[in-house]
Order: sequence, then C-alpha cells, then structure tokens
Amino acid sequence: MANLKGSVGIGQYRLSCCNSLWCSARLFENHLYRKTNKKGVSGYTVTTSNANVQVEENKGVDLTCAHSGDFGSNVLLRWKFKDRKGSQVFVVHDGKPTAPYANRLTVYGGSNLRFTTVTRKDTGVYTCEITSGDKTQVGETNVNLTVLVPPSVPYCIVPSSVTTGRTATMYCSDESASPPPTYKWYKNNVLLPDNPSNVAGFKNATYRLNPKTGVLEFPAAAKTDTADYYCESVNSAGPAQRCRAMKMEVRDLNAGGIAAGVIIALLLVALLIFAIWFAKKKGYLPAKKESSSKMNASYHPPPSGDDADFTQKSSFVV
Repeated sequence: MANLKGSVGIGQYRLSCCNSLWCSARLFENHLYRKTNKKGVSGYTVTTSNANVQVEENKGVDLTCAHSGDFGSNVLLRWKFKDRKGSQVFVVHDGKPTAPYANRLTVYGGSNLRFTTVTRKDTGVYTCEITSGDKTQVGETNVNLTVLVPPSVPYCIVPSSVTTGRTATMYCSDESASPPPTYKWYKNNVLLPDNPSNVAGFKNATYRLNPKTGVLEFPAAAKTDTADYYCESVNSAGPAQRCRAMKMEVRDLNAGGIAAGVIIALLLVALLIFAIWFAKKKGYLPAKKESSSKMNASYHPPPSGDDADFTQKSSFVV
C-alpha cells in the first residue's frame, strides 16, 4: 500500500498522516471527538423513532425509546405521562409498569412501551427517562400520543333575546373529541368567517370568533344580528358534528314601557298612603291606648292610718 502523507484536523490541532488507513482512523477519532462536549464527556443521548404517534381509540400502539451505549447496560428506566390538564403520573417505574397500567401495558426491547388498548384519556405527552447505572447521567425524550376520537354533538349556548347595543356571547364546546376540535359558527346556514374583515360581505361585521375556544361574541348587538345560529365541531378523526339551530332576537330598549312601569309604581304607592290616611280618619284603625305610665301618674291611693281617722272625724265635726 502506498504511503500517502497528509494531515487531518482534530479539534484545534492538525496531525500528520502517513497513509490513507491511518488518516481514516484519525478521521473516525475526530468524528467521536466532535460528538463529545468540551470536557470530552459523551452526550448520553436518548431518542425515539416516532415523536408524534396517532392511534384510534380502543386499539394498541407502541411508543419507542432508545439510548446510547455510554449509559451502560444496567440502566434505570422510567416513563412519565402528562395529560392535557397538566396532571403527571408514572407509567413505568424502575423498569416495571405501575399498577394502573399493569393490565394493558408491557415493556419490550429494554425501554419501549406497548399498549394493548388505549382510550381518549391516554392522550398526552409520554417522557422516557434513562439513568445510568451509577446514577451520574440522565437523559430523556418525549413522545406525543394522540388517541383519535371523532367529534360529538357540541354543547351550545345561544341567548334568546338581547337588547340593542348590549354584548351577546355564544358558546360551543366538545370535550370528548381528540385531537381537540376547532369550531365553526353558522348564521342562517351561512358560515361565519373567523376574520370577517378579510372577507367581502362581512367587512362591516363587528363580531369576534375564536375557533379554538368556540366563543362567538357580539360586542354591540344590532337588529341585523337577529338570526338562527348553530355551531359545528371539526377534527381529523371523523365527520363534523353540529348542535341544533337556536334563534337570537335583538330588540330595542322599550323606553315607553319602562316609563309607564315607573308611573304605575308611583301611583300604587300614593294610593296605599291615601288608603291608610282615610282609614285612620274614619276610625277603621284602632286608636292608640294611653300608656300605663300616664295612668299611674294620675292615680292617688286612699290615705291610711291616722290620716284616715282624721279625715273621718273632721267630717263629723262639719
């Protein structure tokens, strides 16, 4: 084999090469060097072959996890699960499935998970955590699992009557659909665009629509907003579902009716006062009795003892 002199870079240094085989070895060493950090410690990587997994409800699914060899053979495996609401639990601890998952989950290939069946409650983020045998190195990777659930008939709230100029708010919700649905609102069977200002024919519309939350709001309802409304729940797992149409009527404030009501209330109060005065004047209401204190003040008890005898004698003298 011919000797081919040259050099190869390793970090900040360049080493002379005496032949191609030697250069190849040095290049391989250089490759390993670049995969380490500045201190020369290996990266301790944890990976998954599929970070976003989708599966139909009531079917099985695998979640994969692999780690680099520098963790060693005696690793500690843990899988954690966080649902949509942020609640977190252990699925696998110390390499074994926890009690809630033991009857439908197994660990295979050292660190992979296999569900025999999943439900919509299993939708969330699964974290595979690998710890080296000496517990000095930890690595992890995340797998997003989406259990596909078609939309159901959404729950809708539409106010039946609103005063002109007041705020009117409509609500639409489908909590069972997975992935989370988006919402569409219809007015008299016409789809309301999310951004009305960008669509011809809706540029003067004043409503606000959030397709993620399903909230449709009219900051200042007008008579032209009177219509039948319904909402539709949409996701990729199945056909869209809609609630029944409900009518919202926008009415002007009845100022005349309010004024008439106030006048009638005042007349009733005046009539009640007159009735009380008239009844007292005619004696229909009982008069107030004199107080006992006043009666006691005017009462004088008869004399007693010598005073009584004196009075009696005096009367005989007369």
